[in-house]
Amino acid sequence: MAGSEAAWQAATAGIRVVIHEMRPKVGTFAHRTGNLGEMVCSNSFRSDDHEQNAVGLLHWEMRAAGGLIMDMAQRHRLPAGGALAVDRDPFAESVTAALKAHPNISVSYEEITALPDDGHWIIATGPLTSGALAEAIAAETGTEALAFFDAIAPIVYHETVNMDVAWMQSRYDKGETVEEQTAYLNCPMTKAQYEDFIDALLAAEKTEFKEGETAGYFDGCLPIEVMAERGRETLRFGPMKPVGLTNAHDPQNKPYAVVQLRRDNALGTLYNIVGFQTKMKYGAQKTVFAMIPGLETAEFARLGGIHRNTFINSPTLLDDQMRLRSRPHIRFAGQITGVEGYVESAAMGLLAGRMAAAELQGRSLSPVPDTTAMGALVTHITGGADAKTFQPMNVNFGLFPPLDGVKGGRRGRKDRYKAYTDRAKADWQDWLAPQALAAE
Repeated sequence: MAGSEAAWQAATAGIRVVIHEMRPKVGTFAHRTGNLGEMVCSNSFRSDDHEQNAVGLLHWEMRAAGGLIMDMAQRHRLPAGGALAVDRDPFAESVTAALKAHPNISVSYEEITALPDDGHWIIATGPLTSGALAEAIAAETGTEALAFFDAIAPIVYHETVNMDVAWMQSRYDKGETVEEQTAYLNCPMTKAQYEDFIDALLAAEKTEFKEGETAGYFDGCLPIEVMAERGRETLRFGPMKPVGLTNAHDPQNKPYAVVQLRRDNALGTLYNIVGFQTKMKYGAQKTVFAMIPGLETAEFARLGGIHRNTFINSPTLLDDQMRLRSRPHIRFAGQITGVEGYVESAAMGLLAGRMAAAELQGRSLSPVPDTTAMGALVTHITGGADAKTFQPMNVNFGLFPPLDGVKGGRRGRKDRYKAYTDRAKADWQDWLAPQALAAE
């Protein structure tokens, strides 16, 4: 995501760009193709609400900056209530086609195993950075790379879901069209079924870590069994919460818990089990997930899994232009910088691409306002965060500078979030305006 967006922004500014992609010659645990912009963990860019949600605001800012990722996401959008979900394969194919068709972009398929000594580079290798390059980065920084673990959720074939038990409904009936309101499948559980499921989940055989590895997780991608270990009711107040849903087959009885599946492609043939990232072994997954009412005979297009996620300690290593302090001809972008999520990763690619283009063209970019979603993120990773406790972070309003006081007392959350987004939009447009004039 980050590399694709960085290349697009720099090329659109008039810079000749070479994208170095090791896939499909060198594969990863999670990728299936050699397409640029392939999504592997989820098909969702999360909330698209740009007035009340920080990630929705980030969508808005990327669109305002001519972002490729947001453009292609909109073209391949799937019904998902208030979320921006995409048909992942056509999305990646379109991102790849757009980049290859750009006159300033070429793609070279080979693995980069060392840090380059000259030229202008952006390293946007993401969480699955190859071992050789990760070692080269660690050697350069003089410290062992920080790492945590990501888990991915399973995907089932819709035709194998028992619709006599499951039903279609978006939580709180969000969505304006029937298609949007039926973007989710729901599988209900009674209290007894939930308790049995938790017992099986906790007892299931899990993937063990290698000697010397410690299991640190990003909270947004916790395996379900890790959540269950924190308390038997944790899942029922998390991905299995029953609120905002009514069982179409038994509307008088409220489910004790609900497993939701979100449409994963435009055809509606694949559904992703929402929040069910897991480190259970494959055999255990089939046994445990068959306990979910409606999924007793479900067939899986992909089972869940876990992989190592590498990121650098950006606050100590990068300057405010996202350059590696020890080698300023190299910039870093994306999840490897310590932002979490597809949108945040692509956003850092957008900034890195624009910063690199400006430097090569002898232009000076003013600092990105920290009142914007982009600025809040880049400020966080390039010095705003405490380096000693630095961990991957999603965009959130807690990263933004406080709002000015309001006469008459504290404003409510809805008004506060709207004030954050109004301020951000104005400041983002002011930051973009001189760049648009320079391009003309």
